[in-house]
Amino acid sequence: MINVTLRQLRYFDALARHGHFGRAAEACSISQPALSMQIKELEEALGGLLLERSARQVALTRFGEELSQRVRDILRSVDELGDFARASQDRFAGRLRIGMIPTIAPYLLPKITKNLTRMHPELDIRVRETMTPRLIQELVEGRLDTAIVALPVSEPSLTEVALFDEKFLLVRPGSDEGTPAPSREMMREMRLLLLEEGHCFRDQALSFCNMQSAPPREMLDANSLSTLVQMVSAGIGVTLIPEMAVPVETRSASVSLSRFRDPEPSRTIGMVWRKTSPLARQLLQISEVVCLSAGKVRARPSMRSQRG
Repeated sequence: MINVTLRQLRYFDALARHGHFGRAAEACSISQPALSMQIKELEEALGGLLLERSARQVALTRFGEELSQRVRDILRSVDELGDFARASQDRFAGRLRIGMIPTIAPYLLPKITKNLTRMHPELDIRVRETMTPRLIQELVEGRLDTAIVALPVSEPSLTEVALFDEKFLLVRPGSDEGTPAPSREMMREMRLLLLEEGHCFRDQALSFCNMQSAPPREMLDANSLSTLVQMVSAGIGVTLIPEMAVPVETRSASVSLSRFRDPEPSRTIGMVWRKTSPLARQLLQISEVVCLSAGKVRARPSMRSQRG
């Protein structure tokens, strides 16, 4: 019988994800020598080398690559056992790992955390802010319980719950105050400032302007809406921001705001989680808290399980 511990599997999973003993040890809150010893014992128990070690990095062997996915499946199943136990209780308690995209987190996170803590004081809320592809990957791998993103994500293993729609506003220099909003055709001729590649909000802005890619005259890719708004204030160009970001991002910037004529550009905000999650009922309740925190009412509740 192979003597392998869950702790060893978690250490190996961290090492496979980080590709570095130091970063993996830090993620596991143990010393690097202790991590190395556990990995060595795991290799001895399995009878094969899992890693190719060098001074600068760690690479998985073919055996390690094959084992890595199996280990992630095992760890996800173990975590779901804990979720199953929590789901059977009357109260919602314990760890809750929520992912959010950067164009949502700064504006909704404080309110969501405050409301969840008030309603479920025994919850241990942990938040991960990153772009949609990374959130979906971590959700599928079991490292997140749910994520708040712009829909659709179209991942077959996930359930999508639409929460509310949100309009986009045009941000121009303060000197443009009172000037009618341009048409989407006119937008293609303007210096449009966008978030960097990988942000879904960038793609949504380009889609509204009927552009497949950024225009040649674009001077800036930014990694935050705050930077975009400040650059507009400096007279460099124009940009679009979601409605929820307006109070935070424009309070200290000399800019003007305009709404577009119908049909206004918008996005659908929603929550996603694994179809196999035992916490589905509780997560559906949390989706209502998200709407409350955003000051939105979900007129037509909808839940859609993607089918492969």
